[in-house]
Amino acid sequence: MTDHLRHLAIEIELQPGEKLALPPAVIDSVGAGRWVVTIEPAGAAPIRGHGALLNGYVAEDEGLYDADSGR
Repeated sequence: MTDHLRHLAIEIELQPGEKLALPPAVIDSVGAGRWVVTIEPAGAAPIRGHGALLNGYVAEDEGLYDADSGR
């Protein structure tokens, strides 16, 4: 079992005039090596949808799976 940090995500809310300060536990978790630090607004993660599937539907697909309707 390894105790190396693999992924760490924290959410921080700043009030107007506040500056970013990371919690000491976060700073202590980062040691020697290569790291990727990403900062993005909360809620910016894309929401998975089915738009691509629905947009790919054409009238010729109608009835394509009728034989499987008993499942």
